[in-house]
Amino acid sequence: MCLELKSFVDRISQIYPAIESARPRCTSGVLNLCSLGFNMDKSKLIIQHCATSSKLYLAITAKKILLQCEKILKALDLCLGQIQNLVPTMLAAKISGIIEDIRNAKFHLESSEDEAGKAVLALIRRRIPASSDCFENSELEALRLASSSLKITSWKAISEERSCIKRLLVKVHQTDPKKERILKYLLNLLRKYGELIHQDQTINNLPVHKEQKCQPTYPETFIGWHETQTQADGTPKTPHEFECPISTRIMYDPVIIASGKTYERVWIEKWFSEGNETCPSTDIRLENLSLTPNAGLKALISKWCSQHEIIVYDPRQLSKFAPVSSLKSTPSKSVASFGSSMNDLHYLQLSNVSLQSSDAICGSHFTGDDGVIRLSARLPPMKEEICTRHSCTNCSSIGLASISNLASLPWKSQCKAVQDIKEGLDINKQACDCMFSDISMNSLIGFLKVARDSSDVIAQKDSADVILAILSEDRVEMPDLHEDSIYVLASFLDSKISRKALAIMELLSRHQFYKSAAMGPGVLPSILKILGSQNTGSHHELAMKILCNVSCSGDIAYHIVYLDFIPNLVPFLRDPDLSGYCLTALEKLCRIEEGRIAIVETDPCITSMAQLLETGSQLEQETTMEVLCLCYEELDGCQLVRGGGIIQSLLSISACGTSRGKSIAKELLQLLGHAPEGVNSEFTTDVSSSSSDRKKGRKSSSIFGYLGKKISGFFH
Repeated sequence: MCLELKSFVDRISQIYPAIESARPRCTSGVLNLCSLGFNMDKSKLIIQHCATSSKLYLAITAKKILLQCEKILKALDLCLGQIQNLVPTMLAAKISGIIEDIRNAKFHLESSEDEAGKAVLALIRRRIPASSDCFENSELEALRLASSSLKITSWKAISEERSCIKRLLVKVHQTDPKKERILKYLLNLLRKYGELIHQDQTINNLPVHKEQKCQPTYPETFIGWHETQTQADGTPKTPHEFECPISTRIMYDPVIIASGKTYERVWIEKWFSEGNETCPSTDIRLENLSLTPNAGLKALISKWCSQHEIIVYDPRQLSKFAPVSSLKSTPSKSVASFGSSMNDLHYLQLSNVSLQSSDAICGSHFTGDDGVIRLSARLPPMKEEICTRHSCTNCSSIGLASISNLASLPWKSQCKAVQDIKEGLDINKQACDCMFSDISMNSLIGFLKVARDSSDVIAQKDSADVILAILSEDRVEMPDLHEDSIYVLASFLDSKISRKALAIMELLSRHQFYKSAAMGPGVLPSILKILGSQNTGSHHELAMKILCNVSCSGDIAYHIVYLDFIPNLVPFLRDPDLSGYCLTALEKLCRIEEGRIAIVETDPCITSMAQLLETGSQLEQETTMEVLCLCYEELDGCQLVRGGGIIQSLLSISACGTSRGKSIAKELLQLLGHAPEGVNSEFTTDVSSSSSDRKKGRKSSSIFGYLGKKISGFFH
């Protein structure tokens, strides 16, 4: 459909310069020529929309686009017919041939597009609760049919489809709620069932024996394919699709993250709780940290396990043992190292594990003939200071075992113990792999408090170094610090070890629990005070990182606005080393209305952001435009224009920026009323359901304005 329209646009484009050169001087000729150019621009917009849009969304709106194509062809036919009599004979003959082909052209939908559109539309129009098993089966079947018809089956195609939907979401954000809901639903479908679609394609491409045919439904096909695969001991081999990429174990509660990958819920939550915002498999930054249950895969796992009499336990019910990331042999964050470190938990030497009495054990356990405890036995909760590995048996040599009893020792002995621990950690980096209990951390902070009260700066530095060394290690679970411990750390923000205290607070602020607990009203003012001081370099950088980490919390964002701190952020927008952190903080503050209003009312803030559009990096430019888009409802367009050469900067980015930058720049230009008026208005109305009416400050477009510009070009 779009290819046929493109062929006509290409043919008309070839003769358009000749038509302009003919310069029909009469008023009707000029108007027809301008109208031809206008409809050509509309045609190119539709072609571009079809080329860059989501295949699933195009399938839903295919009939609407078909009607638009027919309407545009009729308009082109009318314009060319009237121009034909006003140009030289040779050119008129070419125009006549195009007119004849246009009148004979018939647009039609491909059967695959029609089937895909009907399947997805039927799914959208149904009113069954999303939790219904029947609805989930319908979703999977409909998406399988649509993806197969539209050839969205490979990882590359699925990834491209998700990217297209995300780009459309950026365009319609807060302008067309109905379209936005549909796009979010389509994106959720791909995240939820994307892996199953790819697996289905993989299975269909495998060689199948003549006597063994694939069943019509996916679950039976999938399970039947794996039944013949067994290990050396005769036990069934677990399909790799059923295993969590992090733990390499069968998943109990599979969930899908923003990248479309599926993980065990407990392990991916721990990954995020470390402060990671990337996909563990691809190391690509995620748009959000949402988790979507993979009901389809969970049903397959349940059926496969029941057939092979395999029981999968909830990882949350197992007692806590050393964090996975603390067992890694290398600092790599790759899934390979993350998963391989899990293998170290298969067999823990009894000689290296201190177990409590049997009444404290959470579950049954057994010991094999080789004297090792199996992972299938639930380990008891360990309240010792360290859970040692066979590769870290020398941890006791650096005095870690005495941390919890630190307060019972004389002061000099305490200082000596902490100093020994610090020196041991400096010499043996692997000692940090050992897990410190909550008691150990709180004991260290208690020692730090006594050192402050006694003005022992050396003891303060030593204990702060030990705490930093422990927290700096990648770990799934952070120590559960007392609230008093947080305030003790905050009290050092204006001391001689303020930088170390800031570094500790920055590490804590990466984790969800401490974003609100550790940065409450009693701590946040100290952070803001550092940002408002004359300190330079690392102090400001660490404080700005903390502000970025905690700004996503609504309560803290309100507190920042209440303290009227946004004007104090303006100098950091002009600092090339800190402007990125500052923009990230402002973007998070824009999530609340009070934050957006405060930013808009700070004129120097808007002016500085306008300057970043000219001088900032591509990432800074994109973040700046996102902030301006979010603030637009509270912002008068004229104020933005007064902020410098913003329009020129946006035009430059829309032409030469990244694909994401171009998209945001065009959206902001539309909000400011500087988009190509005559071209966008009607197409946007048809496709996006009058989105222009929902944006403030956009100028109403008119065919007369467009024609006026064209006419003036002819007579000057």
